[in-house]
Amino acid sequence: MGRLDGKVAVITGANSGIGLASARRFAEKGARVFMTGRRQAELDEAVAAVGHGARGVRGDIADMGDLDRLFDTVRAEAGRIDVLFANAGGGEFAAFGEVSEAHFDRTFATNVKGTFFTVQKALPLLVDGASVILTGSTAATTGIPAFSVYGATKAAIRSFARGWIVDLAPRRIRVNVLVPGSTSTPGWHRLAPGEAAKKAFTAASEAASPLGRMGRPEEIADAALFLASDESSFVTGSELFADGGAAQI
Repeated sequence: MGRLDGKVAVITGANSGIGLASARRFAEKGARVFMTGRRQAELDEAVAAVGHGARGVRGDIADMGDLDRLFDTVRAEAGRIDVLFANAGGGEFAAFGEVSEAHFDRTFATNVKGTFFTVQKALPLLVDGASVILTGSTAATTGIPAFSVYGATKAAIRSFARGWIVDLAPRRIRVNVLVPGSTSTPGWHRLAPGEAAKKAFTAASEAASPLGRMGRPEEIADAALFLASDESSFVTGSELFADGGAAQI
């Protein structure tokens, strides 16, 4: 038997990186997986890579119409959600004195507004006792130069989890925050432009971890699987750090 046999899982931001690795892991363990991503071609490739009957629905979580279309599809085809992994998000470096209003609004629109309404709009489909997983970041608890806007959005995610476990207590819906450290994903590698910057960024990230390396998307997916499964049935409101110890020292 698979750890997620018979469960319906929705994963946002599943066209690459942690989201794609988690979609693969959930599907391998028996879940029926719905995946979202903004770019149709990449999403189609990701769905094909996952297999197991995974379903892709293109959309941007900052767009309320896209969210409605996602959950309309899930409602029509599955009728419920057992696991919601609100993983979509993003950020970019910008020096404090150079942050533009557009940068600020774009980051908050996706990471904060998008995550909030992803979960809110899923509520009618979430079964009692469902698991909701939010993707946080070590940037919410450690200072990272030129990354304060992104860090603030992830601090908001942590606050959401604390509030929502109270709001959703009557339905026994668990909400936890999965906190990756530096992880070798396409999105992470796009943060530093140019080969020299990438090498320096990678070296700094590896040095920051007591394990001396970056994480792999599959390692973060394994942590997500724990939070999605009944093995974490008494875990709610927590932060699960999968960061190689980087934020703990």
